[in-house]
Amino acid sequence: FFLQQRAPGKVLHDAVCNHLNLVEGDYFGLEFPDHKKMMVWLDLLKPVMKQIRRPKHVVVKFVVKFFPPDHAQLQEELTRYLFALQVKQDLAQGRLTCNDTSTALLVSHIVQSEIGDFDETIDREHLAKNKYIPQQEALEDKIMEFHRNHMGQTPAESDFQLLEIARRLEMYGIRLHPAKDREGTKINLAVANTGILVFQGHTKINAFNWAKVRKLSFKRKRFLIKLRPDANSSFQDTLEFLMASRDFCKSFWKICVEHHAFFRLFEEPKPKPKPVLFSRGSSFRFSGRTQKQVLDYVKEGGHKKVQFERKHSKIHSIRSLTAQPSEQHSEVPKQVSDVMKPWMMSFKHFLLDYPPLIVQRCRQEKELKASTEDTGQLRSPSLKKSPKESRKVDGAVVSTAEEEEEAAKDRMQQNRPQSQQPSTGSLTGSPHLSELSINSQGGPSVANMSLSPNLSPDAKQSSPLISPLLNDPSCIRTDDEEEVKRKRFPTEKAYFIAKEVATTERTYLKDLEVITSWFQSAVSKEDCMPETLKNLIFSNFEPLHKFHTGFLKEIEQRLALWEGRSNAHIKGDYQRIGDVMLKNIQSMKQLAVHLWKHNEVLMELENGIKNSRKLETFCRDFELQKVCYLPLNTFLLRPLHRLMHYKQIMERLCKHYPPNHIDFRDSRAALAEISEMVAQLHGNMIKMENFQKLHELKKDLIGIDNLVISGREFIRLGSLSKLSGKGLQQRMFFLFNDILLYTSRGLTASNQFKVHGHLPLYGMTIEESEEEWGVPHCLTLRGQHQSIIVAASTRAEMDKWTEDIQMAIDLAEKTSGPTPELLASSPPDNKSPDETPVDQESEDDLSASRTSLERQSPHRGNTTVHVCWHRNTSVSMVDFSIAVENQLSGNLLRKFKNSNGWQKLWVVFTNFCMFFYKSHQDNHPLASLPLLGYSLTIPSESENIHKDYVFKLHFKSHVYYFRAESEYTFERWMEVIRSATSSASRTRALSHKESHAY
Repeated sequence: FFLQQRAPGKVLHDAVCNHLNLVEGDYFGLEFPDHKKMMVWLDLLKPVMKQIRRPKHVVVKFVVKFFPPDHAQLQEELTRYLFALQVKQDLAQGRLTCNDTSTALLVSHIVQSEIGDFDETIDREHLAKNKYIPQQEALEDKIMEFHRNHMGQTPAESDFQLLEIARRLEMYGIRLHPAKDREGTKINLAVANTGILVFQGHTKINAFNWAKVRKLSFKRKRFLIKLRPDANSSFQDTLEFLMASRDFCKSFWKICVEHHAFFRLFEEPKPKPKPVLFSRGSSFRFSGRTQKQVLDYVKEGGHKKVQFERKHSKIHSIRSLTAQPSEQHSEVPKQVSDVMKPWMMSFKHFLLDYPPLIVQRCRQEKELKASTEDTGQLRSPSLKKSPKESRKVDGAVVSTAEEEEEAAKDRMQQNRPQSQQPSTGSLTGSPHLSELSINSQGGPSVANMSLSPNLSPDAKQSSPLISPLLNDPSCIRTDDEEEVKRKRFPTEKAYFIAKEVATTERTYLKDLEVITSWFQSAVSKEDCMPETLKNLIFSNFEPLHKFHTGFLKEIEQRLALWEGRSNAHIKGDYQRIGDVMLKNIQSMKQLAVHLWKHNEVLMELENGIKNSRKLETFCRDFELQKVCYLPLNTFLLRPLHRLMHYKQIMERLCKHYPPNHIDFRDSRAALAEISEMVAQLHGNMIKMENFQKLHELKKDLIGIDNLVISGREFIRLGSLSKLSGKGLQQRMFFLFNDILLYTSRGLTASNQFKVHGHLPLYGMTIEESEEEWGVPHCLTLRGQHQSIIVAASTRAEMDKWTEDIQMAIDLAEKTSGPTPELLASSPPDNKSPDETPVDQESEDDLSASRTSLERQSPHRGNTTVHVCWHRNTSVSMVDFSIAVENQLSGNLLRKFKNSNGWQKLWVVFTNFCMFFYKSHQDNHPLASLPLLGYSLTIPSESENIHKDYVFKLHFKSHVYYFRAESEYTFERWMEVIRSATSSASRTRALSHKESHAY
C-alpha cells in the first residue's frame, strides 16, 4: 500500500502511533538497516519506497528517538511506559552502562513492575529465568536487597522511578557513533537534548551545548562543528572529526539537526525554497512537532482521551514470559506487551496489516474534528489507577477536580440508555473503598479514577488539585424546584448582605472547630505538646468558639424572622441586621485580649515545632487529615481575618442604606466599632501574615535551613523557565526582600521543591533580553557574581516579575548591603548556566540520595506553590493579602459543560480555591478547585444556558458553570473569584490598600 501510494515516512509513523493510541509519538522514530546494513532513521518527508528498497527482508523497529532531560515532561502514562521498555532493552544490550549499585537499583524496579512485591523464593526463580543485564548473577543479591524496599509500589510507580534513576546516568539515551579526532585518537560522538557529546569509550570527555554551537556541517567523511566565539574558551573556532564514511557522517549530521530542532525550536522549521538552477548541499530538514509543540498540545487537551492501565506483566513467574499480543485494532491498549525489545515489527506484515488504518485514520480525524466543534473540548489519555494507587488522606480517596468533571461526563454517557439508575461500577467489590466512596451513590469507583497526565504517577506525590469525587445524583436539583424555592425568600439587597454574614459565619465557626475540637482532640491523645503551649492555644480559641456559636445562632434567628419562617407579628422590625451586628461587635471587644495573643500563639507553636521533632511530625500528620483543608497555621490567623470580613460587610450595608433607614444608625455604629478593632490589630496582622507565609514556604522547600529570619519579607512566588545548557527548563522562583531563590520540583516522597541556586538582590540589575536570546518574555538577571536568563509564560507575568524584582532591588539598595545573617544557607547548586548543568547527580550518589529521600515524610501537595507550578503562574504577597479579605461561603448550583442537571453544593471560597461540600454541616470538603490560571466569564448565547445569575470558569478544556440565587450573590461571587483569577500588580495593590485604610 505504501509503495503504491508513494506515501511519505510520516504516514507510516503516524499509522504506528495511531495503532498504539500514542499521543506523544514525536519522541519515537522508526529505525531500520539500509542497504549497507547501517541503522538509519526513517525520513518522515521522503517516500517509504525510496528508503526501504527490499521491504520483505527489512525489520523496522519502533524505538525512542528523542530523550528529554526530565521524564516528567512526558505527559502520558503510555509514553512513560514505552520509555521504560526502552531502558530495559538498553540495559539488556549493554548500551546503558553504569556502576553496579545503579544497575541493581534499575533492575529492582523492573522486577517490581513485572512481579510485584518482594518474595525471596519467587525473586530468585524469576531472576534465574529472566536476564535483564549481562553478568546478572553477580548482582542478584543486591537486586533483591533493593527490591525488598519497593513494597506496595505499583507498576506505574516502578516505571516512574526507573526513569528517574536512568535519566541521571551519563549514558541515558546515548547512541555512540565511532569517529576520530584530528590527532587520530579513536573517540565516539553522540547527540543529546543538551548538545553534542564526545566520549572516549563510555566516558564523557567533552560536551558542546547548543547555545555554543553556531553551525553543523559535513564534508565527505569530515564532521564539522563551528562554535560561537568565546574569549574564555580554549577551543578553536571549528572542530573537525573524521568518521568511517560519508554515509555515516551524513547520518549523524541529520540526527544532530533533528535533535537541535526538536529541543531548541518553538515550532517546526519551514522548508527552504527550492533553488532555481541548482542546489548546493543537503536539503534535509526536521519534520514534525517540536517538544514545545508536543507539550502544549497535550497540556491543552487537543486530543481524544484514552485510558491506559499498567499491570504486573509477570505475576510470580507463573505466566509465560511471552506477552499476549493485543488485538490489532483495539480502542484501548489495556496492557501493552511487556517485552524487552520494544515494538519490533516486520515491514512485510506491516504492509499487510495497516492499509485499512490509513482510511480509518482519516475518518477518525474528521470525527475528532467534528466532535471538537460540537463539544469544544478534547480529552487526553491518562493513567487508570487501581484502588491501591489512589492517594488517601485520613481514609478518603482523593482525585483532581478536573477528574471529577471527566468522570461525570463518562458516567453521563454510560447512563444515557438507563434513565434514572445510577451506575455504581465496582464499588461494592473493592476492599480499599472509603466510607465516602460507598456513600456517594453513583460516583465512579476508585478503580476508575484517572491521574492527570501532567502529574507524577507516584501515589505519594499528590496533585495540587486533590479532592475526593463529589457526584451524588441526589444533589441534582430541577429548575422548577429551584424557582419555587427562590420565590419564598425576600429579594432586597440588605437581606442578602445579612445572609452573607450568616453563611460566612458558618464557615468561620467550622474553622475554629478545626482548632478547638479536632486539633485539641488529637493533641490530647498524643504526648507531644508542652502543657504551657496547650493552654496558650486552647485558652485563646475556646472563648472565641463559644462566643461565635451564640453569634451565629442570633443571626440565623434574625434571618428566619426576616424570611417569615416564624410567628413574628410585625415583620418590619426584624428586616434588619445592624442591631444584631452592633450588639455582638461590642461584646466582641471584650475578647480583644485573646485576639492580641494570636501572634504569640502562632510564634510559640512554630518554635515548638522547630525544637521538637515529635511535635513537628504530629502537626504534619494532622495537616494531612481531610478536616485540615488548609495549612494549620492559617487557621490560627482566622480570627484576625474575620474582623476584616465584618468591616467589609458593614461597609457594603452602610453604602446600601439611605440615611433615613431604620437600620442605618446601628449599622454605622457597628462599622465604627469594628473599624476601631481592625485599626488596632492591623500592624500585628501584617507582621503575622508574613511570618505565617515564610513558615508555610519553609515546608515546601528543601536545601535551605534559615528561610525564616528577622527582617526577611516574602514578595512573590511563581513558575518561570530558566535558560541553561539544556534549554528552557521550568523552575519555581521565590522572591524575598533580600534574595531570589530558584528551585525545581522534587520527585520525592516529601513532594517538596529543591533549591538549586540563589541570587542576592543587592547590586542586581534586570533587563529585557527577548531579542538577544530569541525567547519570548525573556529577562536577564545580572547579580554581582552570577547571571541567569529567565522567561515568563506571558507578557503580563513578565511585567509582574519585573515590577516586583525591581522594587526588591530598590529596597535592597537603600540598605547598607546584604548582611551574612540575611543570606540563605548555601544550596546544593549555585552555578551559572554555562557551568555544570543543574539537576545532575553522580551515579555513586544515587543510592545514598534515594535512601535519604525515602526517609522524608509526606507533605501536603495542594499548597499554592504546587498550583502555581502546574498552572505556570505566580502570586505575590499582595495577592495573598487581598485573598484574605475576599472570602465567601454559600450555596451554588454547579453544572459541567456537557452535563444536563444542576447540582446544589455548599461552596467555600478561600485561599484562591473553591471547596465543595454537600452541605454546610459537613466537617470537611469533598472536592476542591484551585482557581489560579482560570478565566472567569459570563456564558454566551451559543452555550445555551438560558438561566439568570450564571458565571463560567474555564481553564484550557475544563469548563464549569455556577448559578447564584440572586443578583447580589452573583456579583459577590464574581468579585471574590476575580480576585483569585486576576493576579494583582503592585500598583493596583497599593491603591487597594489605600482604599481599605484602617
